[in-house]
Amino acid sequence: MKAKEPFKFRTRLTLAEVTGRRAFSVPELLEGLRQADDETIYHHTHRFIKQFHHLVPEGANDFAYWVTNTVQADRLGEELTAIDIVRYNSLADIRKAFVETIERHLAESPGPQRVVAPGREFHFMRAVRFSLPTPCAADDYRSFIECLRNVNPSSLYLHVFEARLRPPYGTDDFSHWFRKEFGDEKIGREISRLDPYSYTLEGLRRRIIRIIEGRLGEAGNA
Repeated sequence: MKAKEPFKFRTRLTLAEVTGRRAFSVPELLEGLRQADDETIYHHTHRFIKQFHHLVPEGANDFAYWVTNTVQADRLGEELTAIDIVRYNSLADIRKAFVETIERHLAESPGPQRVVAPGREFHFMRAVRFSLPTPCAADDYRSFIECLRNVNPSSLYLHVFEARLRPPYGTDDFSHWFRKEFGDEKIGREISRLDPYSYTLEGLRRRIIRIIEGRLGEAGNA
């Protein structure tokens, strides 16, 4: 079977932009989060995954890191680390989760909050993102596997992680394509059920390839 619409692999380039907003305390961090746009939330929650794609992510984000290591508010840091961003289908929802967690912490811990020294403040940054085409395009299962083996990690990151934050929300590009072009609910279900945050990008690549190869094996046996 050939797809009517080939899957065209793209890759992602990201530049960091300084916003000029800083936070010297948890209340100031909260205020900055309330005013942050989607690109700022994206930078501080997804940058870690792409930058350290050879490691297994554990839900790390810049807010939790700063609160834990600079402000030394360990309990709040643990709560911010525990926010599972894969559960959310929009950056606005992710921002809301961080805001509500800090609001709850401040309500439960009234009184003066620690202010860090100049030079140790939190700097809010924005991600300026560019999506670029690659030479790889697939129109069937085997060509998809071949492309997936050869594209760079940024391409995998774009189609699996970022895809969940745009229509159709909560769905990676791979699952959507197999369902749309081949009506293959099994592959769509197996890929979409993967928790991408529990894999390295290379581990995720290998797992998706195994899923598709397994499906080809089933077709061959049939």
